[in-house]
Amino acid sequence: MIRTSIAAIALAAAALTMNAAELRAQTPPVLRVTGTGEVRAAADQAVADFAVETRAATAREAGTQNASAMERVIAALVRAGVPRDRIDTRDYNVFPEYDPRPRQEGGEPVIMGYRVSNTVSVTLYELDRVGGVIDAALAAGVNRVNGVRFGLRDPQRFRQRAIADAVRRARADAESMATALNVQLGAVREAQTGADVYAPPPQPMLMARMAGAEMADAATPITPGELVVRATVSVVYGITATISTAP
Repeated sequence: MIRTSIAAIALAAAALTMNAAELRAQTPPVLRVTGTGEVRAAADQAVADFAVETRAATAREAGTQNASAMERVIAALVRAGVPRDRIDTRDYNVFPEYDPRPRQEGGEPVIMGYRVSNTVSVTLYELDRVGGVIDAALAAGVNRVNGVRFGLRDPQRFRQRAIADAVRRARADAESMATALNVQLGAVREAQTGADVYAPPPQPMLMARMAGAEMADAATPITPGELVVRATVSVVYGITATISTAP
């Protein structure tokens, strides 16, 4: 019985070895590569965020003051040439403001007043007018500028070019690897795009509060620069044959 069991185990092991060998034979070798493409493009769109903050003893009073101030700002933006449909509310918040002095143990915080913040986003396609629009907003009562973001109105067109560049780079890397590995590159078995990366250039950010500040007569200088659109692709190539090394 012991000899019979040993023989059975040996046969089973041999069968497993054969199945593994057959599986390896049925699975063709492949070569996987990743390529990243890059395209530079001039920005043709800018989005600026303008905020008006008001403070008052009650939330209602602060909100009323804020609404009046924002109406003046929007009117000034329209006079500066911004179409009304490119001015959108981004955020509206009401905050209680508490007495900063230490309170007695177990005492409730004391509300000293309320602060209302209203932020609108302005989209511009004429980038040479961004500085003038910022100046018009500040003159009309904006007391915080959250920044200017540059972008592309049609990023898909540049993304497609970046993908094509990524595919060329992936192919070049695959050919170099095939040569180094002494194999022949075959057909594409699989291909997919990865996450795209959109890299804006450094840009002026006007984060400081400007309430009560005296603005200079010179227009605010804004330079958009270039944008970078990147795309990543992953490609799997089959290996069709081994290159002969015989002389």
